[in-house]
Amino acid sequence: MNDVSNIVILTGAGVSAESGIDTFRDAGGLWEKHRIEDVATPEAFARDPDLVLRFYDMRREAIQTKEPNDAHHALGKLEREWLGSLTIVTQNVDDLHERGGAQNVIHMHGGHLTAWCLACDGRPEWRGPLIDRPACPLCGSKGTLRPDVVWFGEMPYRMDEISAALNRADLFVSIGTSGAVYPAAGFVREARMLGIRTLELNLEPSEGSHYFDETRHGPATALVPAWVEEMLSAP
Repeated sequence: MNDVSNIVILTGAGVSAESGIDTFRDAGGLWEKHRIEDVATPEAFARDPDLVLRFYDMRREAIQTKEPNDAHHALGKLEREWLGSLTIVTQNVDDLHERGGAQNVIHMHGGHLTAWCLACDGRPEWRGPLIDRPACPLCGSKGTLRPDVVWFGEMPYRMDEISAALNRADLFVSIGTSGAVYPAAGFVREARMLGIRTLELNLEPSEGSHYFDETRHGPATALVPAWVEEMLSAP
């Protein structure tokens, strides 16, 4: 891997699943318990804000009880020790990458631990409930905070930065993703068009596995640390 300097890593729910955070698409996952249309669209929030706020309040509370796993820690180690550039783009809305030691993380779908004020467009840190319509700590407006999570039909965050990172990458790695949610699912094809080497690390083949130069299947807590050691020990 001595020809690789710049790495872009895309992570999805499979990275955090082994920390006890429910995935959305697997059997028994969140979308079996709640319809997307009821909790993850702007229309749902307008129609039944209490249902949406309760759903995200529970998720926000739950992730604060979870701990980063070996995959998160391995990626934190890779960021610290890799001599080139490393950008982690995550679809996850937890903070386990950061708690695992990574700092250069782009949360393209937002995060549970900030809120978004529709009055001032601020994004204050937030760890408590929103159901009681607390005031925005930045502007003082009441009832204007919503989850800072990108819902279906909304534009993911920081797409220009993600595109710039892909354009300078030598290696694109997808870890723990379903390959079903766009635009992230299209990153591998963008990478291929740019001539970038591509690798998938996933529990099972994703919907886009056939686009990757190489695929490895198994638990993230096994695959990711092994791959990181391979990268760091390469001549």
